[in-house]
Amino acid sequence: MDNVIFRFQWGVVVLASLGAAIYDVRIGRIPNALTLPLLTAGIIWSIWHGGVAGLGEAVGACLLVSLPYLLLFVFAGGGAGDAKLAGAIGAWVGLRSGLVVLFCISIAAVIFAIVLTAKQKKFKVLWNNIILLIASLFTSIFSGGIKKELTVPIFTGEYQSVAMPYGVAIFAGVCLAGGYILWNG
Repeated sequence: MDNVIFRFQWGVVVLASLGAAIYDVRIGRIPNALTLPLLTAGIIWSIWHGGVAGLGEAVGACLLVSLPYLLLFVFAGGGAGDAKLAGAIGAWVGLRSGLVVLFCISIAAVIFAIVLTAKQKKFKVLWNNIILLIASLFTSIFSGGIKKELTVPIFTGEYQSVAMPYGVAIFAGVCLAGGYILWNG
């Protein structure tokens, strides 16, 4: 890939994810005013550089990279903005790089969650949430759908969450992925 094109492409993605991270930390959400133009521009970029095949790759990468965050939104109360941002990033970087981005975001998110949980001294909450998520997924898979009973906590005490601005993990993952691809590309 041409170095100038690579730098522009990743520069857009890094700057957009940085903006999303800052907004997510300050406001607690990732705005459509950022994600939708980013997605549109990513699709246009892909068509410009790859024609119909580029469009197919952009759409496929958008779906692939956003799918885990869409599942988190549906099953675990994640943010829809996270899914939209991930999809827009996928549209910009394509399938192969999208897989690297997805992996790097996942690693960054785990590290960020552990650090945030340690800072807030809520390891028990994190462990309970992981168990509840796994139980919800297995119950959904084996019972043929989401059961409303799962919205009631199965643990004693109030259900608690650890607030995590996922935009920060997305930004860190994008930076890791871009660095990895640049280093190994």
